[in-house]
Amino acid sequence: MKSDIKLQDLEKKLELNFSDKELLKNAITHSSYANQKKKVVFNERLEFLGDSVLQLVISEYLYSRFNEKPEGYLTKIRSLIVCENSLCDIACSWELGMYMNMSKGEEITGGRNRVSILADCVEAVIAAIYLDKGIEYSKLFILNNFKATIEKAISNEIILDYKTKLQEIFQQNGEVNIRYELVKFEGPPHRRIFFVNVLVNNSIKGSGQGFSKKEAEQNAAKEVMVNQVDLHE
Repeated sequence: MKSDIKLQDLEKKLELNFSDKELLKNAITHSSYANQKKKVVFNERLEFLGDSVLQLVISEYLYSRFNEKPEGYLTKIRSLIVCENSLCDIACSWELGMYMNMSKGEEITGGRNRVSILADCVEAVIAAIYLDKGIEYSKLFILNNFKATIEKAISNEIILDYKTKLQEIFQQNGEVNIRYELVKFEGPPHRRIFFVNVLVNNSIKGSGQGFSKKEAEQNAAKEVMVNQVDLHE
């Protein structure tokens, strides 16, 4: 996908038109790509700014909507909305991974689907919108795109720790044996991908992969939760 066409396609996806196209280009450029090119700006500085813009908009929204709720409640809901997993879900809804500029090495090792990379890119895009169009436009964009996420957070439907949640569900009907089994790992030491199965009473219920055993285990538990596989057996 050529650069100009890619940017135009992403703008259509986001339903906006940038005055400064370079801002959007920078927002979708990963450091691995910039490291292989000369004078290429990547998205880490935008990510820093976007995090603050997102926190401000969500904080103001929750403060106004729940005028009788204490600070602790507002902080908890905000943390669910702006967490890495939620931002990754937003990125997936935009199909953001396919638009990102990254090195071949990063792409081969799953960079286009990596939760942390996608979450950071969402924040960078938000910063680009803020710099290009200002805070009021950014508020509307964020609240429109995060509407479902906000409601899920308020309804306590966002899960941060899938392993713990899975264990709670399975053990509602008594003690069960839940364990995570490393099946294999691939790739060089600095880019290793781990594959894990989750077993309940020695029966495989799901599988997952990740760039650490911990991440793979969380993804295996998430697969079971998402697919609702025999949760009450």
